[in-house]
Amino acid sequence: MKRYEQQELYVYNSLTKKKEAFKPIYTGAVGMYVCGPTVYSNVHMGNCRTFLSFDLVFRYFKHLDLKVRYVRNITDAGHLENEGESGDDPILKKARIEKLEPMEVVQKYTVDFHETMAKFNALPPSIEPTATGHILEQIEIISKIISEGYAYEINGSVYFDVNKFDKDHTYGKLSGRNLEDMVSNTRELTAQSEKRNPQDFALWKKAEPQHIMNWSSPWSKGFPGWHLECTAMSTKYLGPQFDIHGGGMDLKFPHHECEIAQAEVTNKKTPVRVWMHTNMLTLNGKKMSKSTGNSILPNELFTGNNTVLSKAFSPTVAKFFMFQAHYRSVLDFSNDALIASEKGYNRLMEAFRSLDHITASESSSFDVEKWRQSCYDAMNDDFNSPILIAQLFEASKYINGLKDGNETISQSDLTTLKKTMHDFIFDVLALVDVASEGAKDGNHLSGAVALLISLRNQARANKDFATSDQIRDQLLEVGIQLKDGKEGTTFSTN
Repeated sequence: MKRYEQQELYVYNSLTKKKEAFKPIYTGAVGMYVCGPTVYSNVHMGNCRTFLSFDLVFRYFKHLDLKVRYVRNITDAGHLENEGESGDDPILKKARIEKLEPMEVVQKYTVDFHETMAKFNALPPSIEPTATGHILEQIEIISKIISEGYAYEINGSVYFDVNKFDKDHTYGKLSGRNLEDMVSNTRELTAQSEKRNPQDFALWKKAEPQHIMNWSSPWSKGFPGWHLECTAMSTKYLGPQFDIHGGGMDLKFPHHECEIAQAEVTNKKTPVRVWMHTNMLTLNGKKMSKSTGNSILPNELFTGNNTVLSKAFSPTVAKFFMFQAHYRSVLDFSNDALIASEKGYNRLMEAFRSLDHITASESSSFDVEKWRQSCYDAMNDDFNSPILIAQLFEASKYINGLKDGNETISQSDLTTLKKTMHDFIFDVLALVDVASEGAKDGNHLSGAVALLISLRNQARANKDFATSDQIRDQLLEVGIQLKDGKEGTTFSTN
C-alpha cells in the first residue's frame, strides 16, 4: 500500500481561499508548476524562501510515494520592470551595466541560482524550461488568443483585451480584485497610450532598435510578454489542466491572474486545480527587496560578510529557521531569531545522533506510533513545517529521557523512531547534519575544524600547551566546543 493511500492531505487553495482535500487529477501522480527566477541578479533570501517551500512540497509528495513532475521555469526574456509595459527588460539593463551579452548575464545568474539551491540541499525540478527556449509556443498561443477575439495588435505589439475577457469570464478571481475598481484606481500613463485600456497587458512587444533580444513574429520583430511564458511552459509539460501552481504571493496579481486569463481563452478551461502562494520574508521588520537594498544574499549569510548579522550561519540552519514558520505566514529574518534557531537545530541533531547509543527495553514509555502519525498529520495540514518541527522536538525530549534512564523504549519502537526521525529530518525537511555539512555549504566547517584539531594534537604532543589551549579557546569563542575523549577529540557547535 502506497503512503499516499494512508494519508489525507489538505492544501490551502488561494483560488477558493480555503483548505481542500488534495486529490490529484491522475491517481498517484502530481503535476506542479512554480514560477522560477528572473536571472538578472543574485537570488536573495526572499526568493529562496519560496523555492525552499516548494522543495518541501516536492519532497513530501515524493515521500508519500507520489510520482511528481515538478516544472520550474527560468525567465531569461520578456520581464519588464514595471507593469506599464514601458520599463527596461532587467536582463538587458544589467547587460549594459556589466558590459556583457544578455545571455552572459543569464548564464552567470542561472549558475548562481543553481549553486545556491544546491547549498540549501534543494532538489532540482523535473523540468527547468526557459522563456527563450519556448518562443514558438508563445507565438502560437498569441495567435490563438487573437483568433478567439481576446487580443488586438497595434503598432506591432499585441495586447490582451481584459475588458472583453471580463465580460465572458471573471478577471481578478484569484486576487479578489474587481475590474471596475481597477479601472477607477488606474492613472493614465503616457507609455500605456497605445493600449485600449490601462488594464490590458502585453502578449507581444515590438522591440525598439536598442532592444537586443528580439525574435521574428507575424506582428513584428519583438519579444513575448512576461505572463505568457508560464502559460506556454506549464501547459506544454503538464497539460491544459494540472494540479498545483505555486509562487510568491507578490505574483498573485497581475502575473498569475494574467496566466489564468490566457489559459482559459486558449484551452477553454481553468488551468490549475490548486494555487499556492508563499508569504514574504522581512528583514528586521521591513520587506526584503532588492530594489530597496533591504536584503541579504545567501552567500553573505553563509560567510558572515554582511552588516546585518553578528556571525555566519550555515545554509541548513537558515533553512531550518525558515521552516519554523508556515509558508503562508510572514517571517522576519533577524540575528536573534537565527541564533535561537541554530541552537534548536543543534539540539535536534544531537538528539538524533544519540539514537545510535540507545539500548532497547521490554516496553516503551512513549506512544511512538501515535507520535509518528502526528508528524504526518502536521505535513498533511497544508505542509505545516513548524508543527512538524515541534513534533520532532517532542521526540528529542523523549530521546533525552532515554539517555538519562528516565524513559524506556522497545526494540520495534526504537526502529520506528529512528526511521521516522530520519525520514522527516533528512528526506522531507532536507536538513544536513553538521558532520556532513562542510561538503554541502561551501564553508567546509568539518574539514577546517578537523585540521585545527590535528594542529592542536601536534601542539600537545610537542608539549606546546599554550598553542593547544589557544586553539581550543578561540574555537569556543566562535561557538565550536572541542571534547577530548578516549576515542580522540570531537566537536559540537553551540
